[in-house]
Amino acid sequence: METASPLPLSARRFSWNWLGIVPFILFAIAFIFLPSLNLFLGAFRTPQGAFTLEHLLALRQPFIMDAYWLSIRISAATALGGGLFGFMLAYAAILGGLPQGVRSALMTFSGVASNFAGVPLAFAFVATLGRVGLVTLFFKDVVGLDLYRQGFSLYSFWGLSLTYMYFQFPLMVLIISPALDGLRREWREAAENLGAKPWQYWRYVALPVLLPSLLGAMILLFGNAFGAYATAAALTGGSLNLAPVLIGAQIRGDVLHNPNLGYALALGMVVVMTITLAAYTWLRRRSSRWLREG
Repeated sequence: METASPLPLSARRFSWNWLGIVPFILFAIAFIFLPSLNLFLGAFRTPQGAFTLEHLLALRQPFIMDAYWLSIRISAATALGGGLFGFMLAYAAILGGLPQGVRSALMTFSGVASNFAGVPLAFAFVATLGRVGLVTLFFKDVVGLDLYRQGFSLYSFWGLSLTYMYFQFPLMVLIISPALDGLRREWREAAENLGAKPWQYWRYVALPVLLPSLLGAMILLFGNAFGAYATAAALTGGSLNLAPVLIGAQIRGDVLHNPNLGYALALGMVVVMTITLAAYTWLRRRSSRWLREG
C-alpha cells in the first residue's frame, strides 16, 4: 500500500488565516508604531533636526512638573473612586441576588458609558452641573443651596474628577465582572460548613482571590484617566494645567508652540502608561492563574 509523501515544511506551515489580521497589522503600523517612533525621535531633535537633550531636560520646569502631578492626582482619585463604586455595582448585580435583567441593563449601560467622553460628555455635565445647569438650579431654587457659593466648581479639580467618574466606574464594572463570576459557589459553601462568617469568607477567601483583579482594574482606570484629553480640554478650556492639555497647547500652538517639547511631554506620558499597562498585565495574569487553579 502506497503512502502519501509528506508535504514540504514550508507548505505545511503556510496558512491563509494570516490574511485576516493584515488590516490590523497595517492599522497598528500606521497609527501606533509610526507615530510612536516619530514622537520618540522628535523628543530628541531640534526643529532643525539636530540631536538634543534640551527637551527632556526642560521637563523639569515647574509648570510641567505641576501638570504631571495634577494629572496623576486626578487619575488616582478617579481610579480609586471609580474602582470602589464600580466594584459595589458589579457585586450587587452579579452576587447580590438581584434579577438577571438588572445585570443585563447594567452591562449594557457600562458598555456605552465607558466610551462616552470628549465634547459630548463635557456638554452633558455643563448642562447638568454648570453655573446654570439643571441640578445646580434645582439645588438653588428648591433646596436653597447655591453649590458654587459653597465652593463647588465644575471647572476645578473635583469637578473634572466627577466628570471622569462617569466613564471610570462603568469601565470598572466591565473589568471586574469576570473576576466576580470566577468566585465559585463551592468556596463559600465550604467556608460556611467550616463555621466561617460572611466577613471571614471575604477576608480569607474571596478578597485574596479578587485582590489582583481589583488592583489591576484600578491601575487600568488610572491609565485611562491619565491619557484623557478631549473631555478635560472641552470642559476646562485649558484652565487646569493637565499634561495632555499642555501637550496639545505645545503642538497646536494657540499660545505655546514648541512641538518638540510636546513630543518630550508625550514621551513622558508614554513611560507612565507603559508602567501602568505592565503592572496591569502582571496582575491580570496572577489573577487568572489563581482562578484557574482554584
